[in-house]
Amino acid sequence: MTNPIQLETRSGGCTCGHHDEEDIVLDVRTIPHAIRHASVFGAFDAIPAGGSLVLVAPHNPLPLLGQLSERFPIGVDYLHEGPDEWRLRITRATRP
Repeated sequence: MTNPIQLETRSGGCTCGHHDEEDIVLDVRTIPHAIRHASVFGAFDAIPAGGSLVLVAPHNPLPLLGQLSERFPIGVDYLHEGPDEWRLRITRATRP
């Protein structure tokens, strides 16, 4: 059975808790829509302040970004904009 959540690090890091220098990539296109936002929230909760997550989505995730910004201060950089794939670097900003 394959895991529908595809988390990977570009640097090939492990899950020991050591800080990787590269962003984590979360491809949500394979996650069922009903749990997609909750999956992103869980992954983003694990990102430390100042850390980033590259999100790969099938559309521009504006509602999700709004929900994330209510939970944490975030910065968003669009790396690729559609039409079939959107890539965004979402950075968890430090609180003032």
